[in-house]
Amino acid sequence: MNFNLEEAIKIANQSVYLKFNRNLTDVETMILKGAWLREEYDVIAAKNQYATSYISQDVAPKLWKILTESLGERVRKSNFKEALKRRWEYLSHDQYMSASSNYLGINSSNKNSGKTSINEKKINSRLCQTEVKDKYLNIENEDDKLIPDIYVERPPIELICHQTIQQPGSLIRVKAPSLMGKTYLVGKVLSEIAQCDYRTVNLSFELADSSTHFTNLNKFLRWFCINISRELGLPTNLDEYWDEEGMGAKVSCTTYFEEYLLDLANSPLVICLDDVDLLFPYPQIYEDFFGLLRSWYEKARSRKLWKKLRLIIVHATDVYIRLNINQSPFNVGLPIELSEFTHEQVLELVHQHQLQIDNNTIELLMKLVGGHPYLLEQAFVYLKIHPKMAVDKLLREATTDAGIYSHHLLEHWLNLQQHPELAEAFKRAITSVSPIQIEPVLAYKLQSMGLIKILGNTVEPRCNLYRKYFIDRLCHSHNWELSESNLISNSSHLQYVFKAS
Repeated sequence: MNFNLEEAIKIANQSVYLKFNRNLTDVETMILKGAWLREEYDVIAAKNQYATSYISQDVAPKLWKILTESLGERVRKSNFKEALKRRWEYLSHDQYMSASSNYLGINSSNKNSGKTSINEKKINSRLCQTEVKDKYLNIENEDDKLIPDIYVERPPIELICHQTIQQPGSLIRVKAPSLMGKTYLVGKVLSEIAQCDYRTVNLSFELADSSTHFTNLNKFLRWFCINISRELGLPTNLDEYWDEEGMGAKVSCTTYFEEYLLDLANSPLVICLDDVDLLFPYPQIYEDFFGLLRSWYEKARSRKLWKKLRLIIVHATDVYIRLNINQSPFNVGLPIELSEFTHEQVLELVHQHQLQIDNNTIELLMKLVGGHPYLLEQAFVYLKIHPKMAVDKLLREATTDAGIYSHHLLEHWLNLQQHPELAEAFKRAITSVSPIQIEPVLAYKLQSMGLIKILGNTVEPRCNLYRKYFIDRLCHSHNWELSESNLISNSSHLQYVFKAS
């Protein structure tokens, strides 16, 4: 039998099930299939109608992490085939069963009869898992599974988060635009607190199916509780606590936490809720859900059981939705806002990549992308992989469709095309010589995408990369043209007036 894609998925699924008692999800299987065909993440995402960032920054990294732990060797997109093949060959070897049978003292007649006891199967599985893990001992420590390979600290943020999350009933709010390092920060905090025997859950609302789970509160809260239980490795005993008609969805959810999730263990439970701003378009969900989170936070003041619960709420923009001030979780707890890297932090990133780059080159790169963590990381990774690449060529091509940011920029371009009101507002920002005012909700949405900075009541493009790339497309495409006599100055800002072509 040849080792092929079907066998690879089967081995991956078996290994993950042995380690985590769950099967691969459809999205994880989809990534394996795409990676097998050497497709880039943006291609995999586009073919399956997912956001590139969701695949490349969320599901795929977690998939390689769980395969690393399941297979007992370091697994990445670049080597997963070889890792799965090694496990496949190991399990297929004829000597394995005979060796394990002799080791365990299993009667050969029992083996020949084709009847293997349940206990024997469990022992064989554990033996296989242990031996393979011992064979490849150079793996990441399990406690470090959420810490990225490269991490630049932003002191004192990490220390403050670590100290706060140890306080009974605490709540942390982390805000930063897309790709600014929220996931890395939360991963580091959760990894460190797990070493203190805290139970941790990291749940992204990206995983919810908006057409199903965001339609009514009961469906959403059931999805929420089921996934919290799954992350904790607990059976989902939801029906024992749920009574929508009698108690209502919110009380049922609270009961599930109070009588099951919190009461089950003495250790604190830290829950990180990522991408909560995805709920903002759904008032039928967010009004009650955010009020529920606030009520749990308030319970911790007087009830010992609820002091076990610690919440981390992660969002990409300012909260522009209407919430009762006494029912909002966004005006309590510790607020953390991530900014761009400082020059010193950029130097640390260069150091961690083990690159030899002079200060002049770093200055040129920062003039283009500022201290944007993701854009800097992409440049440094590319330079490490292509050491002979001339930096001036990289910078020259960066704002084109041939540059290293082409997929990232294209994703933004496609998003803007789907939302003309955002494209129009962003066009005004990139063509103005000074910060301008735009409608607040549009500003918050563009901020969450990472395209602009909000400076008081005005906005400006986040970096010159975005200005140079999008000014060419938004202003010189077949849809729009810049009127020659449309530069208007007023007391507050300079504004371009555009006309449809």
